[in-house]
Amino acid sequence: MLAHQPPQIARANGIDICYEIFGDPAAEPLLLIMGLGAQMIHWDDDFCRQLAARGFRVIRFDNRNIRTQEWDDDLLRLLKIPVAAPYKLIDMAKDTIGLMDVLGIKSAHLVGASMGGMIAQEIAISFPQRVRSLTSIMSTTGNPKIPPPTREAAAMLMAPPPNT
Repeated sequence: MLAHQPPQIARANGIDICYEIFGDPAAEPLLLIMGLGAQMIHWDDDFCRQLAARGFRVIRFDNRNIRTQEWDDDLLRLLKIPVAAPYKLIDMAKDTIGLMDVLGIKSAHLVGASMGGMIAQEIAISFPQRVRSLTSIMSTTGNPKIPPPTREAAAMLMAPPPNT
C-alpha cells in the first residue's frame, strides 16, 4: 500500500494552504492544480493513487480562498455583477511555489485543470527552473485572440458520456 498523508495545512506565500500527499516521499513530485472554485478533492482519490503507483509523489491542494469566499463571488457572477479579484494568476503561482518551498520541492511535474492549467503556465513562465513538465488540461492561455473550439469539438465536449 502506498503512503497517504491526510490533509494538512501549510503556511505559504502569506496564506494557509490545505494539501494532501499520496505516494512515496522519495518519488518525483507531481502537483495537481485545480481550477476556479473547485476543491482539491476534485482530483479523485483513485486517480491520485494511480499516479502514485506509477512512481510519483502526488500533491493536491486547494487554491487560495477555495473554502471562504467563492460562493459569494459565484453568486455575484451569476447575477452578472463584476467581481474584483484581489489577486492575480501570478499570486496563485507564487502560492504554489510557496507550497513547494514548504515541502522542500525544488522542481515538480505540474498538472493543471482549467484555471489550474493557467496557474501552471504562469509558473512555467515566471519560475521555469521549478517545472519538470507541464500538463494543461481543458485550459487556455487567456489570450482573447485565440479562437474558440469548432462547433463539432464543442458539441463533443458538452455531450453526455456514452453509455458503457
